[in-house]
Amino acid sequence: MPAESATLSDDTVLDFLNTSASDETRSNEYFKSDQHVLQWMQANRLITSATLPSFTEGTLVNAARSLREAIRKTLFQRKAGLRVNVGLLNAFLMQGHYRLNLVRQSNGQVRLMHEYGHSTPEQFLAQIANAAAEMLAAGDFTLIRKCESDTCSLWFYDRTKAHRRRWCSMARCGNRRKVAAYRARRKGDDGGMA
Repeated sequence: MPAESATLSDDTVLDFLNTSASDETRSNEYFKSDQHVLQWMQANRLITSATLPSFTEGTLVNAARSLREAIRKTLFQRKAGLRVNVGLLNAFLMQGHYRLNLVRQSNGQVRLMHEYGHSTPEQFLAQIANAAAEMLAAGDFTLIRKCESDTCSLWFYDRTKAHRRRWCSMARCGNRRKVAAYRARRKGDDGGMA
């Protein structure tokens, strides 16, 4: 998975969904091992090195892939205006254990902290399941979009001021479309002069 793909959606849940993607040349599976899941969670600031759990090899990646597919199915259902199968995510939510704590920061401000259990892979992934449930219940699905490129499967949350974002990123798909349109115009201009 290209580095910019890890955070280009402007939403952690969609970034999690984008860990399995395809483009015009291949399918990409970022979660190939437990270590990849841990690296993704660290890169997205969901865990620190102090909170790294130890599970039986393969159980975390399997749980992450299952959660991702549950999110994918429910997101597609919600986006299409269909009845959402809440059981898919509820299975993960029921296994999650967390508590809330108020923490005083060095500047005197108080911050609410969620502390998630990590006895099982499902507990460890509960914060992603919670965020997905929040998105399904309260997200603005007019702003949750798939990249307009026919060959890209990445999703994003359009947080631009005008809400006109069309591409997963301009560097990836937007630029390709612009170059293709430019070439088509040039070809048309050359054809008209002959």
